[in-house]
Amino acid sequence: MAFARFRSLSIRNKLLAMVLLPLAGVLPLLGLLLLWWGNEAFDRMLITKIRADLAVAQGYFERVQVEVGASTASVADSHALHLALAQPGDAAIVALLQHAKVHERLDFINLRAADGTLRASDSGPARATEPASPARRWADGGTGHTSVEILQVAQLDALASGLRERVELPLLPTRDAAPTERKREDRAMVLLATRAVRDSDGRLLGHVQGGLLLNRNLPFIDHINGIVYPEGSLPFGSRGTATLFLDDVRISTNVRLFGPAKDERAIGTRVSQVVRDAVLVRGQTWLDRAFVVNDWYVSAYQPIANGAGQRVGMLYVGYTERPFTLLKYAALASIGVIFFAVMIVAGFVSLRWARTIFRPIEQMADTMRDVEAGRLEARVGAVRSGDELGRLAGHLDRLLDVIDDKTRALQRWNAELDAKVAQRTAALEARTRELAAAQSQLLRSEKLAAVGQLTASIAHEVNNPIAVIQGNLDVLRSQLPAATAATVHTELRLIDEQIERMRLIVTQLLQFAKPAEYAGYIAPVDTARVLDDCLVLVGHLLARTRITVQRDFTATRQPGINRNELQQVLVNLLVNAIHAMPEGGALGLATRDVEPDSVAISVTDSGAGLDVELMDQLFQPFVTRKKDGTGLGLWISRSLVERYGGDLRAANRSDGVIGAEFTVLLRREPDTAGS
Repeated sequence: MAFARFRSLSIRNKLLAMVLLPLAGVLPLLGLLLLWWGNEAFDRMLITKIRADLAVAQGYFERVQVEVGASTASVADSHALHLALAQPGDAAIVALLQHAKVHERLDFINLRAADGTLRASDSGPARATEPASPARRWADGGTGHTSVEILQVAQLDALASGLRERVELPLLPTRDAAPTERKREDRAMVLLATRAVRDSDGRLLGHVQGGLLLNRNLPFIDHINGIVYPEGSLPFGSRGTATLFLDDVRISTNVRLFGPAKDERAIGTRVSQVVRDAVLVRGQTWLDRAFVVNDWYVSAYQPIANGAGQRVGMLYVGYTERPFTLLKYAALASIGVIFFAVMIVAGFVSLRWARTIFRPIEQMADTMRDVEAGRLEARVGAVRSGDELGRLAGHLDRLLDVIDDKTRALQRWNAELDAKVAQRTAALEARTRELAAAQSQLLRSEKLAAVGQLTASIAHEVNNPIAVIQGNLDVLRSQLPAATAATVHTELRLIDEQIERMRLIVTQLLQFAKPAEYAGYIAPVDTARVLDDCLVLVGHLLARTRITVQRDFTATRQPGINRNELQQVLVNLLVNAIHAMPEGGALGLATRDVEPDSVAISVTDSGAGLDVELMDQLFQPFVTRKKDGTGLGLWISRSLVERYGGDLRAANRSDGVIGAEFTVLLRREPDTAGS
């Protein structure tokens, strides 16, 4: 009956009924549900944030605890401590502990004997008596321990002097705190680490004990607050705080007091009894609003346990609630107003125009998305609207047809153009490679021709004078009286050495200029064995140094080359590496297979490395950094390797170690066409 009456109503009345029904019934209910959900979501967001803040603070607290343990372990495992233990008396140990305290940024550090008794600290040798300390229990066994511990003042004085004034503080009256008869807090909360000291046989020599006092450790708590709440991280004037509690007493905090002392920190105030019972008694994590000293905060409290698993304190982070509360109410009010206003307007407009306006538009939008996604055949098709929107849909279909035709033509032309460009590029690259190879070969031929001419001249013009000089020198040596010859023996020996050096230079030049006359028999070579033989040849040089040899032979292929010439190249590289490490170091020898069919031999040193200016001239003749070198060794070595289609490369080491690396690349099947 009602539906029949509704159908008989006019369009105007139908629209009025459709608008009034949601406005009078559904919209108010939806608005209330939205406000309730927004309030709950906002509160959950605040709790989620404070949980994340607590996790960050807890992570930093645990990281500091690990760092204290690591600092203590570094002292316990140090060679300096074992040297100090070997000295008579405790003076060296005290000096070492004092240095470690400053270097590791600890509040105290001491050394205990194997039975746990205090032997020495950063304040000096141990006193005759020592009060009971949990450190004695940890020192009785195990290799190490790091935990939060609560110490009495006398126990702290036994561990470190000068920290008492940071421990003792008066308890201030605090709202809602648990009743207590105590007037002062005189216990210390300490991050305490103990690590065993053992000799090379594993025998226990003692324990190193280091710690960080958390009472009034304002830099520590301010750093936590800075990490959790950096400047500008909290909007709307909210303030973030962090606090360390010993039991329920604030011993380190950046919360400020109220009243005349508002610029002072609230050290000595206590947490409310509700929070104390939940966190310290029941071991729960508190994530809720709480009244902190003088204001309400969104708060998180995490229990802190000592080495025995007992809850001895709390870690707290929080931020003032008021700015967020005001923001929440403002946001909810704005959402409510906007929701109802938008829904009323949208309901009225949508009822009148949705079916006649948005449907054609949605069809066209869907078509455009399909076209953008690559489905070029998509079209709007027929629409029920006969107005401008309907005609626009038809025009869009025709335009898409034209665009499809043009796009296919452009794609075809683009493919043809890409093919032509690729062909021309490949041809240009081939011509470029051929030109570079020809230029390189021409330059090498010119160099060889020049060296050949120079070598012929040197052999003719230098060898004859050298022979005359050597002969006359021998005659002079035989004619001199014995006494006179003894006085000039050093000068005659120097002349002999320089004559021999001149002969060596001429021989090396001839070897490079006429390689065919010096070439040897080619055969597969075991690179690892050749390197071992070369080490024997330079053994007299290694014996006079503090150089260690490191081998890494992984190559399985055997390159084709004359063994003697390869040995000449490697000996030259080994000698250069040894000369680069006059104070000692590490000499690295390695072989590896290189694709597609080559072998790489590497010689590395830990010397000063290669200068950038020298790198470009390294393989040129007569370039050397040695006072007595000819500058021909690397030049001839590369020429010998290139004769068999290989290469010799130089670079500074890339593995993080200072030094040079020379790599010989050899082919398994040598290419001697160019020789």
